Amino acid sequence: MREFSRGWHPRSGRAAARPWGPPWWGAGPWWGAGPAARLPWRSSLVVAFLQLVGTQFAAENQPERADLGLAGRALLVAGPALLLVRHRHPQLAVLATSAVTALYLGAGYPYGPVFLSLVVACFAAVAAGRRVAAWSALGGLWAAHLLIAHWLYRWLPPAGDGPAAWGPEAVIVAWMVAVVAASELARVRREQWARERAEREAAERRRADEERLRIARELHDVLAHSISVINVQAGVGLALLDQDPEQARTALTTIKAASKEALGEVRQVLDTLRAPGAAPRSPAPGLDRLDELTEQARGMGLAVSVEADGVRTALPPGTDLAAFRIVQEALTNIVRHSGSRTARVLLRYAPAELELRIDDDGPATAVGPASGVGGGGNGLVGMRERAAALGGTVVAGPRPDGGFRVRARLPLTAATVSPTPRHKTPPGKPPGKPPEKPSGEATTMEAP
Repeated sequence: MREFSRGWHPRSGRAAARPWGPPWWGAGPWWGAGPAARLPWRSSLVVAFLQLVGTQFAAENQPERADLGLAGRALLVAGPALLLVRHRHPQLAVLATSAVTALYLGAGYPYGPVFLSLVVACFAAVAAGRRVAAWSALGGLWAAHLLIAHWLYRWLPPAGDGPAAWGPEAVIVAWMVAVVAASELARVRREQWARERAEREAAERRRADEERLRIARELHDVLAHSISVINVQAGVGLALLDQDPEQARTALTTIKAASKEALGEVRQVLDTLRAPGAAPRSPAPGLDRLDELTEQARGMGLAVSVEADGVRTALPPGTDLAAFRIVQEALTNIVRHSGSRTARVLLRYAPAELELRIDDDGPATAVGPASGVGGGGNGLVGMRERAAALGGTVVAGPRPDGGFRVRARLPLTAATVSPTPRHKTPPGKPPGKPPEKPSGEATTMEAP
C-alpha cells in the first residue's frame, strides 16, 4: 500500500496517489504508512508541540500533581520522537509509546494531551495491519493506569496522593474503544481508497489497451485493403505500359485514388491519437460506402455481387463501421489469397442482428484465409475482435464444395428500422438503386 500513500513534493512537482491530507502533512497521512525512506517529522513535531503546550496549560489546574520539570518534558517529547519510526516499525512505535505514557503517569505528572502520541501510534499500527500490537499497547496502558491509580499510588509520586475514583475508569475504557474503532475505520477507508485507485488505474489501462487495439485494427484494415488495390493496379500498369497505355493510365488513376483515400483514413485515425477528446473530422465509413468498395474490387479484377435480405435498418455507428470493415477485409483476402475472380456478399437484416456472408469459389492461391491453412492472419483476428466488441461473432473457413466463406453476426441495438426494398447486384455490374415496387408487393431473395 505504500504506492498509494505518497505525498506531493512541491519542488519536484510530482503528484501523488494520496487522496487525503494537505501537501505539508508529511509522507502520507499522519496515521498511515508512508515510504520507508522518509521520516514523518512534520507530524511528529506537531504532536510534540501540542503535548508540551497543552500539558503546560493543564498543569496550572492540577497543583496537586508533580511539577513537570526537565524529566517530565523529556517524557512528553519522547512519545513524539518514537512516532518517527511508526512507518518502518509500527509495532515498536506503539508499544514504546504506551510504555513512555505509562511511565509519565507513574511519575505523577499532570494529566493532559500526553495520550496524543499513543493515539497516533495506534492509528499507524492498525493501518499497517498490526492490530494485536495496537490493542496490546492500549490494554497495557489501561492496566498500568489501574495499578498506579488504585494500588501503587502509595509508593509513587506525588506525596500524599490518594486512590482515584472508579467512575472515570469507564470513561477511559470508552476512550480506548473509540480509538480502536476510529483506527479500524481509518484502515478500512484507506484500503477502500487504495482499491478504488487500483480499479481506476486498471480501467484506464484497459481503455488504453482497447483504444490501441481499435486503432491497430483500423490501420490494418485501411492499409491492407488500399495497398492490395495499389499492388494489383501497379502490376496491371507495368504489364500494359507499352501494349495499352490507356489501360495503364487507368490503373495509375486507380492507384492515385486508392492512395488518396488511404491517406485520408489514416489521417483520421491518427487525429484521434493527437486529440483523444475531439470529434472526428469526417464520418466513419459504413455500409453506405459498399458501392465504392465493390467498385474498387472490380478495379482489381474481382466481380462482386451484393444482395440484401430482410428489412433494412439504420445501423448504430459502431455496427455500421464493423460491418463495412469486415466486408472490406474479406474482399481484400479474396483478392490476395483466392484464385476466384467473383465474390458474393449477402446482407441479411433480422430484427435483432445483422448477418454478413462473403463467399468466393476459390481455389486458394497461397497460404491464408482462403486456403484454410494456418487459421487466418491478422485480418481474420481483426474481424473477430470487431464482432466480439459488439457482442457478435465471426466464423471463417473453407466450404465443403471448395472456396471460402466468412460469416459474421452483429447484434443490432438502438437501431431505427427503415424499410428498404431488397435488391441484387449481378457480378460485374455496378450496384444501383433497386427498382421500385408497387405498394404491398413483396420482394424475395434467395441466399447464395
